[in-house]
Amino acid sequence: MSFSVRQITFAAIIMAINILFSSFGVPVGFATLYLTDIAVCLAGILLNPVLAVVAGGVGAFLGDLFFYPAAMITTIIVRTVQVIIISVFSHYIMKNKPLISSIIGCAIGIIIMALGYTFLGAVFYKTLEASIAKLPLEALQAAVGVIVAIPICFKFRLRKIVDEYIKKDI
Repeated sequence: MSFSVRQITFAAIIMAINILFSSFGVPVGFATLYLTDIAVCLAGILLNPVLAVVAGGVGAFLGDLFFYPAAMITTIIVRTVQVIIISVFSHYIMKNKPLISSIIGCAIGIIIMALGYTFLGAVFYKTLEASIAKLPLEALQAAVGVIVAIPICFKFRLRKIVDEYIKKDI
């Protein structure tokens, strides 16, 4: 499978955004809400599954490697599965209804992210009780990513712009 320069460049831009969003968070009561989910959802909605994994999964992994290394193994597993599901739904399921299929893919992605971080976090670096206590925050963080990414891609037409931009190079 070969990729155009524009596809690779756009994936690199989303990866950079993903790493940037990993570097800071918004304090929410007892925890911090990270904005990485926005970039992961953008990658899944805008890119094919292979490039989405690079921008979303590997980008989130690198962000954790630089800023929160304890979670990087959990991140690469969870984010890769999450972004593949979002991308497959956004590009291959219900092709004639991209908004609905992207919303469904992102909704499944919320479940994957929240449960993945909860249970893999317990396996790799926390107790099960501590992980379960963070489950609502994980779901909230993933939902914020969806709530921000869907309008950016569809209301502000980023998906259409990206599709047209990438097609120019093919």
